[in-house]
Amino acid sequence: MIRLFNHYLPRPLLILGLVEIVLIYLSAQAAWLFRTQQIDMDPGGIVERAPQFALYALTVYLVMLGIGAYQMDCFRSLRMAMSRLAVAMLVSITAISVILFFFPDVDLWRSVVLYAIALTFVVIFAWRVIMSRIVKWKSFRFRVLIIGAGQRGARLARAAEAPDSNFTAAGVVRLTDNGNAIDNAMPIDSVPSLVDLCEQLRIDEVVLALDERRGAAPSEKLLEVKLAGFPVSEISSFLERQTGRVDLRSISPSWLIYSDGFLGAEPLSIMLKRLFDITASLALLVLASPILIVAALAVKLTSRGDIFYRQERVGQFGKTFNVVKFRSMVADAEKDGKAQWAKSGDPRVTPVGRILRASRIDEIPQIYNVLTGDMSFVGPRPERPVFVEELAAEIPYYRERHIVKPGITGWAQLNYPYGASVMDARHKLEYDLYYIKNYSLFLDLLILIQTVRVVVWQDGVR
Repeated sequence: MIRLFNHYLPRPLLILGLVEIVLIYLSAQAAWLFRTQQIDMDPGGIVERAPQFALYALTVYLVMLGIGAYQMDCFRSLRMAMSRLAVAMLVSITAISVILFFFPDVDLWRSVVLYAIALTFVVIFAWRVIMSRIVKWKSFRFRVLIIGAGQRGARLARAAEAPDSNFTAAGVVRLTDNGNAIDNAMPIDSVPSLVDLCEQLRIDEVVLALDERRGAAPSEKLLEVKLAGFPVSEISSFLERQTGRVDLRSISPSWLIYSDGFLGAEPLSIMLKRLFDITASLALLVLASPILIVAALAVKLTSRGDIFYRQERVGQFGKTFNVVKFRSMVADAEKDGKAQWAKSGDPRVTPVGRILRASRIDEIPQIYNVLTGDMSFVGPRPERPVFVEELAAEIPYYRERHIVKPGITGWAQLNYPYGASVMDARHKLEYDLYYIKNYSLFLDLLILIQTVRVVVWQDGVR
């Protein structure tokens, strides 16, 4: 994993993205050469049109990122890769057309754009086929040596076997004969030198995964490994880097206290985040006004009740506020007065409400909450007070998610489907804690871009 602006990025995906940006750029260059040859025109120097081609490459790459072309499923399924690339190319044409409309001085011919889009699709898809069939994704995995063969070590070994894992367990060393959950683990007494073992197994990192924390680690041997140049980490930090979440089963209060992060953003970052929220919310309310009017009429004319639905939610520092959404359920959805989780295929959802939820249009009025400062565009989703009390009683560190403003979209919404149980809330909290711990404007921007995927492919809709 490579850390960029406090956020951990999988090394294979970063390498793949850099290669594909170059391929996209070269596709634009080839399209220009092809078009100028068609009309018998001098193409000029390579550097002459570099800014236009760079703009094209950046636009297409961001669209691919937003559509979800860099999700792990796209590397396991060529059919999904083809469909998402096709959608990304269509959206790219629209995005570039908008850019050319507002910035007519950008000298990028529409005919060249069409040739470039077609060539980009072919080149990128061919590259993905090569990656999946010849190079293989597993060749990018790094090798770890697990110290500990108990339940934590077994969890780590199982995680290494997952299809989308970034690492492989090259070896496991057990420290005792009791409580072992991995049969082929090597006893520590049979390993004269951990350094020699790391060199023999070509280890990239040593991970300490002990069930017993105190006095169990072979400190001297681990120090030798560290001084020999092999990175050494413990399971909580390792899983945070690899999974993009804070694993509640392995952390302790001391880990939260002594690990980096959780210090809040710098004042400048907070100011820029608020400035972005105000500017973007005003612009979006204006641009989305036609959609808001149509949605309001649809809700009012098709079901009894108010157009908007206001519900008390818990915000930053535990302060409550009323979130505003288009009403998507029947007026008496909770006629017994008891709060209920939304269910898959919930019968309380109206036909129009189902469309609003699938398209996320029901969330648009929350932009008003962003404008007033109760919410931000990016942050943990706000929950109802009654659910907060229940979840805080069952899930450790649940109230820590309220140290930042709640958001319309968030890291948990991108990485975990719609939650409707305590277990779902626990998993989503792990992603929320990762966001809070590693907050940066870069992570906010990444989340906003990838939210397009949630809207287009309706991930997590209920």
